[in-house]
Amino acid sequence: MNAPTPKASLYRTIWRWHFYAGLFVVPMVLILSLTGAAYLFKPQVERWEERAWRNLPTKGAVSPDDQVKAVLAAYPGARLHSYRLPQRESDAVLIHVALPASGAGRPDMRDVYVSPQGQVVGALNPERRIMQVVRDVHGQLLLGKRGSWIVELAASWAIVMILTGLYLWWPRGRGLAGVVWPRLSGGKRIMWRDFHAVTGFWVSGLALVLLLTGLPWADIWGSAFKAVRTEMGWVKGQQDWTIGGQPVGGADHAVHEHAAVAASNAPMPAMSHMMPDGSVMTMAMAMTPVSLSQIVAEAKNQRLPFPVIVTPPGAPQGFGSRTLSQWSVQSDTQNRPLRVTLTYDPMTGRQTSHDTFRDKHIIDQIIGYGVAWHEGQLLGWVNQLIGVATALMLMTLSITGFVMWRRRKPDGQLGAPTAPVAPARLRGVAGLVFGLAAFLPLLAASLLAMWLIERLILRWFPRLAHWLGLHVADAL
Repeated sequence: MNAPTPKASLYRTIWRWHFYAGLFVVPMVLILSLTGAAYLFKPQVERWEERAWRNLPTKGAVSPDDQVKAVLAAYPGARLHSYRLPQRESDAVLIHVALPASGAGRPDMRDVYVSPQGQVVGALNPERRIMQVVRDVHGQLLLGKRGSWIVELAASWAIVMILTGLYLWWPRGRGLAGVVWPRLSGGKRIMWRDFHAVTGFWVSGLALVLLLTGLPWADIWGSAFKAVRTEMGWVKGQQDWTIGGQPVGGADHAVHEHAAVAASNAPMPAMSHMMPDGSVMTMAMAMTPVSLSQIVAEAKNQRLPFPVIVTPPGAPQGFGSRTLSQWSVQSDTQNRPLRVTLTYDPMTGRQTSHDTFRDKHIIDQIIGYGVAWHEGQLLGWVNQLIGVATALMLMTLSITGFVMWRRRKPDGQLGAPTAPVAPARLRGVAGLVFGLAAFLPLLAASLLAMWLIERLILRWFPRLAHWLGLHVADAL
């Protein structure tokens, strides 16, 4: 029997990498594709979720200050965090408040909806809103920071899966059939193989963009990237995306500023209002000559993209103990290049800053474009359709890969491609792997763990090594 050529050994080695990467990634790809596709439609879902509080009568409308008073009367001891302008005049406003904390626990947050006439018409727990749950599953698997690590590890190996898959797909002199479109007349084996390979080819670029634009949110990669940016002086203003599900500077309303509330022990200056029954109602905003109604009127004149959030002086700012010293008006649109943040002096109402997307550091702008694309909001419905198509192709890739594995899997073995007897000369591939490992910390850690398990543990368990398709002394 002839010894395998170096090219054959290299092909089989990369095939094994692709197999193990896919084995780990496939379940995560299905979860992330489903939740990611759903999150693309966050504006539409939230509008549906708030459907009962839209198209309300506008006759007899009261001021924003009166609307806030109605909320604080309905929730005694609550603290105002922000006021969201209605998308249309007939819509209820959303007033975001922190309820009193019970004991040592952190306060609960509420999104309270108030009609134009100043009546509380509904409330939602922001952590249980549909898109917030979808986001928590997508980014953290509902497991907090540990879930974020799992997602980041899966994303790292998904990059390996795509790159190794492209190597396996490479035509090598074949025609376009089975490369650009699947062959349907060559039997089931060829059909499944072609559906898998061709789908992988068409989705690879879009998938890599999604994976790379998601890394700044990841806990370990995002934290390391933030440290590098700080060290290199690539920071201008506040970062407006989360890391590991936690806000890092700036007002991230998606996480509802729980951490900021818990960290802030200093009481906010209060404005008291005497109710008709003689009770005193406290508004959680700084005592200032400039009222919320004045700032809301100014915000409406600016015609900023929805949603527009007005945050009063004294409200928590981002992650930590900082509080706002001025009025803030921010367009929190998911299409981040359109975001604008304005601040106003609390004593005079004079505009003190006007920050746009173009004022951010170039690194933030690049990531902002990537985040907007990732969330399906950069190009409107076109972006959403491309995102759905990407998710469907990734799910197709996962399903066809699973079917191919089940059809090929022998009894008593995992079904991994057998490792070549002669180790492959990786050369450039080794350089690529080391480059990816340096770029993706969790990939590097997992590679080291795999190497140690194989070298130090599997040699004592030959049956397990055989089940994995390994010659114990060989590398994956």
